[in-house]
Amino acid sequence: MDKIDKLDRKILNILSQNARIPFKDVATECGVSRAAIHQRVQRLIEDGVILGSGFEVNPKSLEYHTCTYVGLNLERGSMYKEVVKRVAAIPEIVECHFTTGPYTMLVKLYARDNEQLMDLLNNQLQSIPGVVSTETLISLEQSIKREIPVKVE
Repeated sequence: MDKIDKLDRKILNILSQNARIPFKDVATECGVSRAAIHQRVQRLIEDGVILGSGFEVNPKSLEYHTCTYVGLNLERGSMYKEVVKRVAAIPEIVECHFTTGPYTMLVKLYARDNEQLMDLLNNQLQSIPGVVSTETLISLEQSIKREIPVKVE
């Protein structure tokens, strides 16, 4: 990954606030050509600085009303990669983390209702070989969601 300079930071700051902003507007704000912005963004993508772009779909619009975090404890931490393969096959799981602290893993999932949540917990997650226990935390409201701040030096 190449060094991120002041212009890169300015571009990242603008795009992190509005990923759909036209490159011509970014160029105007940065005082450079649209081609320069395009080249910089391509390099930032290739270098793994920008990890993706796209639309965020509201889960509630698809009838997924329950956001849940589930802490999983495994027999052995070394089983993580095998368990991840099984977890990845459950489409309602949108994030999975290998963690320190009270859980071996933490997953975030969306369920349509409590009945589906119970099925996901009892019949899918807890039946994965190596999972010895789970703890469920239901999110009542998401108060903050944002990108990491990009400081322009």
